[in-house]
Amino acid sequence: MKKIFLFIAIFFAISNLTAQIYDPVSFTTSVKEIGENKYTLSIIAKIDKGWHIYSQNVPSGGPAPTSFTFPKSKNYKTIGSVVEPAGHEVDDPVFNMRIKYFADKAIFTQNIERKTNAAFTIDAVIFFMVCNDNSCLPPGEKEVKFTFKKSDVPVKNEELASTAPEEKNTDLAPKDESITKQDTTNNTTDSVSIASKDTPETLNNSAKTSTGKTAPEESLWTLFFFSFLGGLAALFTPCVFPMIPMTVSFFTKQSKTKATGIRNAMMYGIFIIVIYVILGSLVTAIFGADALNALATNVVFNIVFFLLLLVFALSFLGAFEIVLPSSWLTKIDQKSEMGGAFGIFFMALALAVVSFSCTGPIVGTLLVQAASQAGIAPIVGMLGFSLAIALPFALFAAFPGWMNSLPKSGGWLNSVKVVLGFLELALAFKFLSNADLVLQLHLLEREVFLAIWIAIFSVLAFYLFGKIQLSHDSPVTHISVGRLSLGIMVLAFVVYMIPGLWGAPLQYISGFPPAKQYSESPNGFGNVVTQNNEKTALPEGAESGPNGIPTFHDYEEGLAYAKKVNKPIMLDFTGYACVNCRKMEERVWPDPKVLNVLNNDVVLISLYVDDKRPLSEEEQVTSKITGKVLKYTGQKWSELQILKYKTNAQPYYVLMDHQENDLNKPSAYNPDIKAYYEWLQEGVRNFKK
Repeated sequence: MKKIFLFIAIFFAISNLTAQIYDPVSFTTSVKEIGENKYTLSIIAKIDKGWHIYSQNVPSGGPAPTSFTFPKSKNYKTIGSVVEPAGHEVDDPVFNMRIKYFADKAIFTQNIERKTNAAFTIDAVIFFMVCNDNSCLPPGEKEVKFTFKKSDVPVKNEELASTAPEEKNTDLAPKDESITKQDTTNNTTDSVSIASKDTPETLNNSAKTSTGKTAPEESLWTLFFFSFLGGLAALFTPCVFPMIPMTVSFFTKQSKTKATGIRNAMMYGIFIIVIYVILGSLVTAIFGADALNALATNVVFNIVFFLLLLVFALSFLGAFEIVLPSSWLTKIDQKSEMGGAFGIFFMALALAVVSFSCTGPIVGTLLVQAASQAGIAPIVGMLGFSLAIALPFALFAAFPGWMNSLPKSGGWLNSVKVVLGFLELALAFKFLSNADLVLQLHLLEREVFLAIWIAIFSVLAFYLFGKIQLSHDSPVTHISVGRLSLGIMVLAFVVYMIPGLWGAPLQYISGFPPAKQYSESPNGFGNVVTQNNEKTALPEGAESGPNGIPTFHDYEEGLAYAKKVNKPIMLDFTGYACVNCRKMEERVWPDPKVLNVLNNDVVLISLYVDDKRPLSEEEQVTSKITGKVLKYTGQKWSELQILKYKTNAQPYYVLMDHQENDLNKPSAYNPDIKAYYEWLQEGVRNFKK
């Protein structure tokens, strides 16, 4: 009884709710034997009407996904991962994105293999967020128990099984609900003061897009589109393009009828798609749907992918070829002679292996990009990529006359590889820039980054104009109209970037170079502000932020100054490597009306959730989310955002008064200048009432 009263008191104190405590979700468990020493553990969520919980796979910038933790034990071994029901996929009105959720009732299942005859208990932990159409409760966790009595059935090969690698098997899930109910200990903890397996930094990164790679609003359709373009680019490389007429001719000439040839060619294309989709599925399964995104602002992650893309770029430029072992191709080629669907599958697999030196870098880059999105992004990326490669084989088999219009193979195919190599090289430096921004080393500031990109694209322009040749290139006797046009576009892009060295905003590539304030000349070349003048112009504790706006980076200092000057506060939850944050600061904030409000009508407090500066021992406190000690400044601001605003996406803007009450509904990424200005005006008006 004392624990219940303590829970109620804590909940009221933290969440500032005046209504009685409401827990819309309850969990029960059940166990079903499905084979010798194998069981299905079921977690049944009963959800009150009007409320729902979310899938294990949630898009970037969304709510906290549901997750399950089964502690490691010698008594059992998990088989595969937790299987969730079909659920509902809708446009969520709270988070403004398409999300899968579960309402009324949801059954989650986990298969295990028993390793002992002795009695034991499994204490699993469920971490989840529950929402209705208007609001969400803070993320919380509950414990559930599964009790196993002593068994008379001997456990076979226990010692061997305990060291075997974990299998992935989801075919053991129950097909009905004829299962034995058990009592559970639904130890409902405070939905704010909870103990999660994730650190605040991990929880924050798992749903945000402060990565420099994708925006929160970038849908899977956008990823599919760019992956499709990547597939088209791979199609016009010397490893793939010559295979089209050869393969299509094989199917049409070896088949007894035209219909059979078309069918085999279409089957070939389908198998190409299947192979690459399996690759995307493996990436998702190995790293986990949300673990990929958790690497968003991880320094090691960004440096590793910088090196990886650098290797890919050098390969495309002709320094070496990335090839798979020849023995693989020999074995696959032997299998392809078997005929029928089985043989066609191995023909498609042979294409993937043979063309790896050209497609591997593109596939790797697409998977790197997909790593910043949660859920099935790698699968969607591989679907788009493989569809672009597979379509020509089916289409040219159906319409063989079209092959007469195909350009002949030649040196232009190698030129395609070289152009892709330059693009890979430019993208690689974005990852290195992310690591530098998070660590705040100032080694790759805006001017240096732009100088590198200007150099890369200048050399690319010279290459397209035929002024530079690489070792594998054919002699350039003339320049085609297409190559000339592309060269002019690249040269125009170089000219566009040059003023950025002197402080030009460069809105078309905002988010890729570091922000203007992360620069050797934050005020622009020739507009130097002396240290004394800067100190007198800025309030104590503030810095010159984006577009010269006085900005506080400490919550308490900014709040105290706002009270002193009697202005409302704008909290800006942001990140050093956040692309959409930079887009807002470089495309929306410079608007004269918006800039006037930010400079004169509000006090801006920018809190960087990926700030790696260590907290002093006095500032280090135990997280109310994880129970672990907060060691970094960014963790402190991340926890504040999650606990107070029940979200973990950046950018996230809050207008509040001196009592820390919201003046209007907080705003996320919104590139609509008019709408953003009206949102600012609404908050300022409400403050003055």
